[in-house]
Amino acid sequence: TRPAIPHGFYCALRANQRGGQSTRRAQERDTTAMAEGKLLLRSFVEVPRDSHFPIQNLPFGVFRRRGQPEGPPRPATAIGDFALDLAAVSAAGLFDGPLLSASPCFHQETLNMFLGLGRPAWKEARATLQKILSADEPVLRDNEALRKNCLVPMSDVEMLLPITVGDYTDFFCSVHHARNCGFIFRGPQTPVNPNWFHLPVGYHGRASSVIISGTDIIRPRGQGHPTGSSQPYFGPSQKLDFELEMAAIVGPGNELGKPIDIADAEDHIFGLVVMNDWSARDIQAWETIPLGPFLGKSFSTSVSPWIVTLDALKPFACEAPKQGT
Repeated sequence: TRPAIPHGFYCALRANQRGGQSTRRAQERDTTAMAEGKLLLRSFVEVPRDSHFPIQNLPFGVFRRRGQPEGPPRPATAIGDFALDLAAVSAAGLFDGPLLSASPCFHQETLNMFLGLGRPAWKEARATLQKILSADEPVLRDNEALRKNCLVPMSDVEMLLPITVGDYTDFFCSVHHARNCGFIFRGPQTPVNPNWFHLPVGYHGRASSVIISGTDIIRPRGQGHPTGSSQPYFGPSQKLDFELEMAAIVGPGNELGKPIDIADAEDHIFGLVVMNDWSARDIQAWETIPLGPFLGKSFSTSVSPWIVTLDALKPFACEAPKQGT
């Protein structure tokens, strides 16, 4: 089967806009941002009304020109129906701020070096891109040769995994999901374990099997167990499931043994992607006790190609659900 993952901003935005009072507060912040002119910013690049990629978004990804399998991957941002080649922008000297003017981060094949520079560099990059793409800035708008070199039609690009994944942790954050899964695996007596209400429940995933959306999924093989006294069976999973999730992409890490304070989390989280946590439920149910998920959860994890930054999502932030008992 081929996973269908929404690409980028819309799905993340839609999830954050649910809820009555929280939605109204987000709309109030939206109005404030518009009054400050941020949401009134327009690009010289024509952006369709239903596009996920207005100048207010500017997510980051990595692409290769379609039909050039040996061509180098290039960092990019999305604007309308185009990918803006950040290596070309950098080569033209348009990243002229103190943190990025001499940095080779956009001449790499992934975004890892850029993410490692931290929030000040991320904000400088976003501000520069919004400036050079704005309707009243001539540097790209009026330079046809440079514009054609930097702006690549989306129809001509192949999106790649934007980062080399160094580590991957999957968390169990939704009480509704926890309750449903607990009911399936443990029955109605204790669908949610008591520890769920006190600590972030998670497990260490397989970083090497994180793949870009659109990659074919091979149905995993493993052991399952029917019911009663029947013997386990081995074969292709008969209960292949999907889970639509949000994934946070972390930039700068921490020293071993030194945790990051919650108040400093936004200095480390670059942005969000949509994620499909593929799950072989029959394999998972048989193998999970006592050490947790293994082959039933590690065969593939799909992520969307564009990383939407926290700065782009700020106008739509709302309060998280209360995690009661």
